Amino acid sequence: MAKRVAVIDIGSNSVRLVVYEKTSRFAFHLLYETKSKVRISQDAYKNSGNLQEVPMQRTFDALSDFLSIISSLKVRKTLCVATSALRDAPNQKDFIIRVRDKLKLNIKVIDGEKEAYFGAIACANLLPKQDNALSIDIGGGSTEFSLVQNATVSKTISLELGTVRLKELFFDTDSIDNAIEYIDSQLDLLSTDIKPNTLVGIGGTFRAIGSAIMKNSSYPFKKLHAFECSKKEFNDFINNILDADDTKLKQLGIKSERFDIIRPGALILQRVLKRLDINSLITSGVGVREGVYLADLLRGSKDKFPHNYNASVRYLLDTHVDDATFSNHLNSLSKKIFDLTYTHLSLDRRYRYELAVAAKLYTAGSSIHFYSRNKHSYYLIQTALEYGFTHSQTLLISTLVNYAKKKFPSTSHVEKYSQLLPDTESLNSLSFILSLSLALLSHKPRNIDFDIEFKNKELKVVSKSNLYLSRDAVKKLSTIKDIKVVF
Repeated sequence: MAKRVAVIDIGSNSVRLVVYEKTSRFAFHLLYETKSKVRISQDAYKNSGNLQEVPMQRTFDALSDFLSIISSLKVRKTLCVATSALRDAPNQKDFIIRVRDKLKLNIKVIDGEKEAYFGAIACANLLPKQDNALSIDIGGGSTEFSLVQNATVSKTISLELGTVRLKELFFDTDSIDNAIEYIDSQLDLLSTDIKPNTLVGIGGTFRAIGSAIMKNSSYPFKKLHAFECSKKEFNDFINNILDADDTKLKQLGIKSERFDIIRPGALILQRVLKRLDINSLITSGVGVREGVYLADLLRGSKDKFPHNYNASVRYLLDTHVDDATFSNHLNSLSKKIFDLTYTHLSLDRRYRYELAVAAKLYTAGSSIHFYSRNKHSYYLIQTALEYGFTHSQTLLISTLVNYAKKKFPSTSHVEKYSQLLPDTESLNSLSFILSLSLALLSHKPRNIDFDIEFKNKELKVVSKSNLYLSRDAVKKLSTIKDIKVVF
């Protein structure tokens, strides 16, 4: 697979370009992203689905500029897909041929089930693992559903529901009752044996609502991907949207460019939630574009990453951790100390994973500036540890890294993120384990040259070496639960 791959997604409302760069076999990061609200489907649904000349020209011009960007970034492979608007258009070939002949770009029109599958494999691979979730991707012309269970995608379906479609067919004539009847008739096509406990939202409508809920609830972590809220909170908010005029929509945090299509999208979600007995909703920052890329990247792996593989962790290791030996030693030692002490410290065993990731990524910030590495590692983890982690996991990992080799996390930090972090005692215990591991590795051995035993609240470090630097570093640490470190 090429190192840099571009994906162009031609939707009913917007065209988007993303460029991904590989850093190792399955690790990658987003190199570039842009979009243009060309609304290629404008007035199409009023004209038997036929694309109109002005929207087609806008889309053509945007694609021309996308190709210029792709060239400047030296992209070696470009994948271009089109969804509902072109899929439904009787005159789709006119546009496809014009783009192929004049821009030398091949557009692949994908069917609804394929569109649903692409969005779902993005969620399955790049969101925290869900036991039983239903993905929903509300577009301008269609809405796709897929069942996602333990990273496996099944029961994909595409319905003729979309924000632009509903706007032009019902909302422009204020036929809301007819819109509800139409939406419900389409939702009747969903399988009755689909009973998810989580709804995962893809697409602009869901993201706009998720983002607005975050702002209105003063949510402390400014990351939309993997944002989770309750069904009641989400349902109450979309009811507010449906009752709002443009002034109120702005106050709710909806961007003006979405004023004309946010209500149709909210109505679809309202009718979906009425049918589903779910516990929570998760906003996905990934969708069809990432799915197209992953289907290409993972084509020899059944569209799944290897077991226990995380693309974001690997990307940070590839690009920001120079001393892999030290990173691995710190990871191993932190897990060993955790295993010896977690019962005494009353730690939930599930925190072992977050501690291990924090240990692996601790030195990432050194690639930016050695003396402020904790701060830079903290920032890198909060922003670039993008895929596969809940917000609580990301906050815990970044907090442990930020306060490693220091005193315990500050009261102000804990209070700010209290709804996402573990209790203070657990947080301090985990912080102690990582700091102790760093102290014991002060001499940066090629191989760990000591062993550790834990008995009667004593961590005994046994080594043939003097471990002078380690002894000195341990003296400076804050202790926890009467644990004493002895050499």
